[in-house]
Amino acid sequence: MTQSIAMKRMLENAGVSVDEVLIGSSDRREVPPFYYNKIKANVTSIESPNLSADKKNRSVNVLRTLIKNSKNIPAYRKSLRMIDEKIRTYRPDLIINFYEPLAGIYYMFHKCKVPMICIGHHYLFHHPDFNMPDRKLLDKITLRLYTSLTAYGATRKLALSFYPLKDCTEKSIYVIPPLLRSEVLEKQPVNGNYLLVYLLNSGYMNDVIKWHEKNPSIILHCFVDKKEIKDVVQYHEHLYFHQLNDQKFVEMMAGARGLITTAGFESVCEAMYLKKPALIVPVEGHYEQFCNSRDAFKAGAGIYDDRFDISRFLGFLAQYKQNNERYLEWVKLSQELTLKQIRSVLDISQDNVRYLNPYHGLEKRVSANL
Repeated sequence: MTQSIAMKRMLENAGVSVDEVLIGSSDRREVPPFYYNKIKANVTSIESPNLSADKKNRSVNVLRTLIKNSKNIPAYRKSLRMIDEKIRTYRPDLIINFYEPLAGIYYMFHKCKVPMICIGHHYLFHHPDFNMPDRKLLDKITLRLYTSLTAYGATRKLALSFYPLKDCTEKSIYVIPPLLRSEVLEKQPVNGNYLLVYLLNSGYMNDVIKWHEKNPSIILHCFVDKKEIKDVVQYHEHLYFHQLNDQKFVEMMAGARGLITTAGFESVCEAMYLKKPALIVPVEGHYEQFCNSRDAFKAGAGIYDDRFDISRFLGFLAQYKQNNERYLEWVKLSQELTLKQIRSVLDISQDNVRYLNPYHGLEKRVSANL
């Protein structure tokens, strides 16, 4: 979601109109209010496939995922019809897809001539120079197949990366820096007296609570996707649980000693930009996050662990020395490299298209953003 917000602002600053945003949701993951406030566009929520967790909401449950998504096929067909209706209505020049599988499925069964650019860290998994960490062979095959599905019919795949890699043109993979929102780029980091925690699954709250009971003097501010938390709950004098709020999260990250997080790509990128070391804990059974944690470690983001060993992280912070200048220089190229790829996809042969200098703006419509 934050990637699409950053992309929309980038496009509009370059003179591109974004007429519609389609965003996948499910009964497990609702679209948070901040997204509607920040995206500032027509937003249509469509039901989309999602991973299912175990009963404790901790690990990915493959069987549950397959059963639930199979039962929801009628809803997904309805979503595909909605995608088709929006494309016919807006007649877009370009579709930008942020790893939405229904986009690939749509292109698989419809003769859609609108070019599509797919954006995500996941497309690095098909890059020949990216070494996927050891795990079960089935995990690798499944992740790569799913990633291929999201990009079926794509003209180009823009692989977000912590560090530069050569483009792989034979696979239409082009490596670009992370898409960071302006709130992060404009924030000045300071050294605070607390640790910031982001939990993708609420089942990990107990891990944090148990550790804090033995270490009550450490101040922890935890952001978690849990409906019961409306704003903030003070569990203990030094332990707080916050509902997801993008502005609040960025503000607190800028003043934190470090970040403790499940292994999502975005939060780690933001922490690196704000010079905050991270403890990265992949969700159990989530091979993509397992890959992210190892890749982030390679990029110098911090350390990874299979559990929330905050004591180990405190020891790491005591001897940590920041060195992320190369990453900061890489992020500065984000707009230039991203717009370059978008320009290359748009059909400049059309009589009704007029191009400006790529670094001063674009005049072209991007009407559907999946």
